[in-house]
Amino acid sequence: MRVQRKSVSERIFNIIGYIILTIMAIIAVIPFVMIISSSVTAEHTILKYGYSLIPKEFSTQAYEKIFGFPDDVLRAYWVTLRNTFIGSIIGLFTTAMTAYVLSRTYFAWRHKFSFFFYFTTLFSGGIVPWYILCVRYLHLKDMPMIAQVAPYLISVFNMLVIKSFMQSIPDSITEAAKIDGAGEFRIFRQLMLPLSKPVLASIALFIAIGYWNDWYLSFMFVDDAAHYSLQFYLYKILNAAEALARISSLSGYHVGEMPKENIKMAMAVIATGPIILLYPFLQKYFVKGLTIGAVKG
Repeated sequence: MRVQRKSVSERIFNIIGYIILTIMAIIAVIPFVMIISSSVTAEHTILKYGYSLIPKEFSTQAYEKIFGFPDDVLRAYWVTLRNTFIGSIIGLFTTAMTAYVLSRTYFAWRHKFSFFFYFTTLFSGGIVPWYILCVRYLHLKDMPMIAQVAPYLISVFNMLVIKSFMQSIPDSITEAAKIDGAGEFRIFRQLMLPLSKPVLASIALFIAIGYWNDWYLSFMFVDDAAHYSLQFYLYKILNAAEALARISSLSGYHVGEMPKENIKMAMAVIATGPIILLYPFLQKYFVKGLTIGAVKG
């Protein structure tokens, strides 16, 4: 069997393509390298020379300040991991189940419900009514775990994405299952969910990132420091560092060297590191979920 050799023009095209992709990859990686480098650079060095790819003066001061109370950091990590895991599982299931119902052509009220969901993306009651509803009537301040999970369980955008994907699945599949005696929930669980793996993996990543990066719900509903999420805990540390630096400058007394610039970078490394490790496991589904249906033939 003869192997067809590529022409000169194809080789040149591939070489140019690889060079461009390599340059783009390097440009994309540089900010992450700079963040990691700045997080282990001394504060006064950053203030004097600015940020650099290679630390001019190595220092772990920022990490020492953040992990000065390791029990608090680990507890904040646990709260965020718990919220991300529970919220992603329940949120993905409820969102997919809603999308499945609205994607079925035999559901008579699908257009009315779809408009209702879509209408909520155009208009909002505002933060104050939402806060009053959550605190006075739902009593979320008394349930910090539920308060940090429940408000984000349903996303209309994610639901519409899954709905569009499920609409592309032929009705003949569900009709054949009904002839065999399968109920709606069994069809959803054993047929629709496996066939929708690409889009479900993509949406699961979106939901997980949303919960992992959330600090707003802790700020609004959590008063006990034992239930602070990681992002809100790091936010409190940064505010404390800025407050001490401001007091030191106004009073004229040296309160102690409080890093601020490198602590921001260390916070970015701590906060984004674990969620970045999740992406390689979902990459093939994520790419397929974004591209499937883009070209129909």
